[in-house]
This record gives sequence, C-alpha cells and structure tokens, in this order.
Amino acid sequence: MKIAIDAMGGDNAPEAPVKGAVAATQAHDEMEVILVGEPSRIQRILGKSRERITVYPASQVITMDDRPVTAVKTKRDSSMVQMIRLVAEGQAVAGISAGNTGALMTAGLLSLGRMAGIERPALTAILPVLKGWGVLMLDVGANLDPKPSQLVQYALMGSVYCQEVFGIANPRVALLNVGEEAGKGPPLIREAHQWLKASSLNFIGNLEARELLQGKADVVVCDGFSGNIALKLTEGLARDIMQQFREILLRNWMTRMAALMLKSGLYELKTLLDYQEYGGAPLLGLDQPIYKCHGASEDKAFRIAIGMAHQFSVSGTQNRIRERVVGEETNG
Repeated sequence: MKIAIDAMGGDNAPEAPVKGAVAATQAHDEMEVILVGEPSRIQRILGKSRERITVYPASQVITMDDRPVTAVKTKRDSSMVQMIRLVAEGQAVAGISAGNTGALMTAGLLSLGRMAGIERPALTAILPVLKGWGVLMLDVGANLDPKPSQLVQYALMGSVYCQEVFGIANPRVALLNVGEEAGKGPPLIREAHQWLKASSLNFIGNLEARELLQGKADVVVCDGFSGNIALKLTEGLARDIMQQFREILLRNWMTRMAALMLKSGLYELKTLLDYQEYGGAPLLGLDQPIYKCHGASEDKAFRIAIGMAHQFSVSGTQNRIRERVVGEETNG
C-alpha cells in the first residue's frame, strides 16, 4: 500500500515531509511512500535513502496565504492537488499534508467527494489529556456553521475512529458547551444534544472547555468556529507554559540544579503537550483517507502521521466508518 505525501506543504517543507517519509519506511517494511513536489529539492534531501520511496513531480505549491478555492482551481499542478489526485485514482490509499487546511479540504471534496451519508466532512484534532490516551475533537475549523444533524454525524465518525484506531470499546462522546446542563447553549447545541441522547452512541452530555483536557471524554463534538478557538488556545497555552518553565529553570544556578532534578518529569510534560507526538489527524467524512499535520510539523510528526495513515488503510477503518454511517442512517 502506498501513502502519498504533499512534500511541499507546511512550514518545514520539504525537509520535514521527506525525512519523515524516510523514517516511516525504515520503521515499516511493508510501507511505500510517494513524495509529491519539486523533484530536485526532494531528491537532494533523500540522497540514497530511496527504498520504497517514489518521487512524483509537481511544479506548483499552494501557500498558507492562498485562497483555498482559487488555489485549488488555478494551481492544478500543485503538490497538494496532485497528492489528492493520486489518492482519487487509486495510486495511493491515503494522503498526508501539512499545508493550507482550507485548500486541503477543498481539494478533497472536489476530487474525492463526501462519504455516503455525510453532509459535511470535519477536520479533527487529537488533544493531550492529563489522564488517558487523549481526546479526539471535531470539528476544528472545516465547518463554521453546522447543522445539528452534522454534529451527530461528527460524533458517529469520531466514535468509530476511536474504536478502530485506539481500541476504545465504547468511546465516550460529549458536546462542547458553556455548561453541563442540557438546556444550556445556543439552539444548535441544544438540538444536537437531544439527537445524541437518543442515538446509539455513548453520549455523556455536555462538556465545558475547562474540562476538555481532563480525560472525561474520548470524542468532543463542536462547531468549527468554537473548535478552532479551543484548539489554538490549547496549543498556545502549552507552548507558553513550556517556554515560561524554561526561562524560570535557567534563571540562576539554583534553578538549574532544580531543573536537573526535575528533568525526567519535565520531559514527560513536554512529551504530553507536544503536538508532534500525535502526528496528524484525519479529515473525517471524505470518501478516502486524508490526514492533516500541523503546519509547523517536523519530521517526527510526519513519521507518526504516515504510520497512522498506513494502519488506518491496512485495517479497513474507512470502510467500517462508512458501514456504520450508512447503518445509522438506515436505522434512523
């Protein structure tokens, strides 16, 4: 099975995608990777590390500043669009990019289409928690004004994804809201709450933002506007806390001694809060698997994301999500 990588997308491209691909193929003997982008730049980084790695040429790059729809339509030979096309044509079983999120979703919708029974795909993110494996949050930016039915679809896809990928037998599903009471929040959330309560999912009710990282839910559902704000706040807070720790612990010789004593614990905290450890997250609801990495991802994040996308494809998770969605739609 081949995984297609947008080698020119992200702040650290093409070094990070290419080095991540090399590390991933070295860790998984059965994996093949297609690096899409400018051949000369990719091959310069690859050197002799080309086992099970193919370079596919693309002459254009979609930048973070490009307007998504315009960029996808005018930059047809961009690394992102060509990566999506390889997946659409069956030359790769999944695709990965750290590039422009809006353009990635647009290209995915235009070339791959939506999964049957899904009105709007969702952008997902895995957040760290103080206890447990993490929490899958969706949507975090793809759909700013969803319908209640779409939030229910997000909950369903997220639940199946957690079952399949993380081995959680009965994932706890929650709605992000301003209070725990069922009657709180805007009409969208109140109606979605009723639908989820009546569904077959393990719905545990509303979850306030301050409880998001406590490990109380496995799947947290929200509109893209609220989800993106919560995600960016979490990332920024984690970054600033670690920076503040560093400044305090390097202040003088006494704090440096304390840092040495706390080294293992601080490393655990850094690992917990580092988005690189989580690789990437899928755009659930597209008809084929596409993973999105953080724009600032380094090679480690790409390596992990490639492994996740490969396992997702090998295990047939996409088909089981599709079957569950269709089954729920029929039962509903």
